[in-house]
Amino acid sequence: MTQIRFALAQIDTCVGALDDNAAKVLDYSRRAAADDARVVVFPEMTLTGYPIEDLALRRTFRQAAWDKANELAAALKKEGLRDLYVVVGTVGTDHETSKPYNRLVVLHDGVVWAGYDKHFLPNYGVFDEFRIFKAGERSVVLDVDGARLGVAICEDIWQDGGPVSELAGRDIDALVTINGSPYEEGKTDVRFELAKRRAAEVEAPLIYLNQVGGQDDLVFDGGSFVVDADGELVERSPMFMEDLSYWTLDTAKVRQTRTTVAPMLDPDEEVYTACVLGLKDYMAKNRFTGVTLGLSGGIDSALVAAMAADAVGGGNVHGISMPSMYSSDGSKDDAADLAANIGAHYDVQPIEPLFKAFQGQLDLDGVAAENLQARIRGVIVMAYSNSKGLLAVATGNKSELACGYSTIYGDAVGGYAPIKDLLKTRVWELARWRNKAAAAGVGIGGLKIVGNEAGNPGAPLKDGVMIPVASIEKAPSAELRPGQKDSDSLPEYELLDKVLAAYIEHAHGRADLLADGFDEKTVDTVMRLVDRAEWKRRQYPLGPKVTALAFGRDRRLPITNAFRE
Repeated sequence: MTQIRFALAQIDTCVGALDDNAAKVLDYSRRAAADDARVVVFPEMTLTGYPIEDLALRRTFRQAAWDKANELAAALKKEGLRDLYVVVGTVGTDHETSKPYNRLVVLHDGVVWAGYDKHFLPNYGVFDEFRIFKAGERSVVLDVDGARLGVAICEDIWQDGGPVSELAGRDIDALVTINGSPYEEGKTDVRFELAKRRAAEVEAPLIYLNQVGGQDDLVFDGGSFVVDADGELVERSPMFMEDLSYWTLDTAKVRQTRTTVAPMLDPDEEVYTACVLGLKDYMAKNRFTGVTLGLSGGIDSALVAAMAADAVGGGNVHGISMPSMYSSDGSKDDAADLAANIGAHYDVQPIEPLFKAFQGQLDLDGVAAENLQARIRGVIVMAYSNSKGLLAVATGNKSELACGYSTIYGDAVGGYAPIKDLLKTRVWELARWRNKAAAAGVGIGGLKIVGNEAGNPGAPLKDGVMIPVASIEKAPSAELRPGQKDSDSLPEYELLDKVLAAYIEHAHGRADLLADGFDEKTVDTVMRLVDRAEWKRRQYPLGPKVTALAFGRDRRLPITNAFRE
């Protein structure tokens, strides 16, 4: 009989930050040892951060990462933690071919005690590992106090065969998987069902340790867990926060003891939090402390400003109202109310004088005159960004990006786009959720997220409202000409978003869309708009991926696309 206390170290790492990542591993290992853990498990590519992309191809980086693993093993021994088994991810090298490996190593007794290389290298969606890494070829079983622990890395449990099938015949007591599994809505259930199948396959409990935090346009949601051999959930860590949880394996028990199980999040809370964490970590890892954006009074800019306030505090948000001759009083009031609600800096920069100056020389009309207004606003936003050292954030949503309704070099300017993977109808849903959360006491910065693991409720919101109700309820309009509404040139968003979801996320072609019941005119209009806007989307800023198919990472059309069937 063997009892092994595992520490599940769900941490936020940064790509390339070897010293910082190693320091975090050392800190969490100290804490785990103080709580009598025997094995502490960290995420995929812990020391290097993930995904490292072409950094893996740089020999000097691989050598520095390997040196860091050895230094960390020695540091653990020096601090009296030599008996701890520390499972971390890093990059390795095949010395015959000089190709990198996605590697798991175990630090123990002052040395790199064991290693395992990832077998299945994903080459779909957001992943490009097949091009970068060499595949591992052997399964590994660790002997810890007489218990047999199989190991795997992320994709190795998603594919049939390979190391899991090999481990099924090696009488293991537990399967330990380290993961860098990016967030997308609905994926939590998919992971859990997969883990149950693999636990049944190896006839042993499965530990699923996942990364947390944002890295560029990916968000890692954590949500680490343990399932017993019969598929029962016996541990679950919280989503979107760093966490150190514990679970004890008892090899004498047929059914393992249940420990802490964090509650599931409301689906709207989950998506909203993912967007905020993506922005928060993008800023932190690129050393931005504040943001600037145009506040039009519309729902998109209101939701982005709310997310920014939750990410870095309202005092670090610089909102700019840039009214034109077509801006309604209601929109100007809504923008001011939003800024007041979140405690943002708020400036008014009318664009009519600038517009007239341009028109005096260019004399534009139609769409060119409309886009000129957006581009003047883009110049102002970037001027604030440059002069104040702020991250400019774009406010376009997925419906706009899909149809090309985001002005290139205008409202598309910025370094990050927090809602670029949210359809317009989803924007409204999340705005309503954020107000509901505000009414329930979730203040500005009060999300349960990396950096707020203590659960600070945040700065209170006056009257329990964050986003002005008028911004949510009014008909959307770019206000670039008198009486303009989005529905003048687009189907109503409730219909448009259904067509977009089918066309983009389910890859339905024209015949499929007609079979889905959409009318021919709508289908042809939407397909034409989406296909013609690819060149714009290629130039749009990064933003957090929260759906199965996000523009940029997952879905790219040829810029010249003549296929219409």
